[in-house]
Amino acid sequence: MATRAGWTGRTLVDIGCGTGFHLPGFATVAAQVIGIEPHPPLAALARRRVRRLPNVVVHEASATALPLEDLSVDVAHARWAYFFGPGCEPGLAELDRVIRPGGTAFVIDNDPTRSTFGSWFRRGFPEVDPVAVERFWSARGWERDRLDIGWQFDTRADFEAVVRIELPTAVAEEVLAENPGATGTDCAINLWWRQY
Repeated sequence: MATRAGWTGRTLVDIGCGTGFHLPGFATVAAQVIGIEPHPPLAALARRRVRRLPNVVVHEASATALPLEDLSVDVAHARWAYFFGPGCEPGLAELDRVIRPGGTAFVIDNDPTRSTFGSWFRRGFPEVDPVAVERFWSARGWERDRLDIGWQFDTRADFEAVVRIELPTAVAEEVLAENPGATGTDCAINLWWRQY
């Protein structure tokens, strides 16, 4: 992301920040970091994580109703929060409202067309049409960087927990049974980005 648009000295919003895992990292160089999380327990964990960081605030809100002023953000980050393109138009309209001219938005999601995890994802979510997703983002002026990453966990239990979070139950159990002893896998993601 930083090669596309840095956030040093800028205002960054993390939409769907979850427990706030990425907020401290952003806060090391950003002037202001705003976490947005719709789920109260996760927002509470995010607030606790950043309680000693004076340039970070967490709001309990959704991507479709950002509690931000018009044209108040330089960089927006949504990691596995918008997902599959069609249906996220209200959230994208909010990005149009809050991002300043010259700002950049990033949306990170799974690429089900590549990687081992991509094949698991296709099994779990066969209704997701990667061609329609690509068409959706491209038609709205977003560009894509295809990235290859990997998951590697210290323990099998951690790996199992994440697989069970990411995939429907039946598919998760099939995947785990097919990969005994595995503690990681290769994964492909799409970094969708747009400059305003």
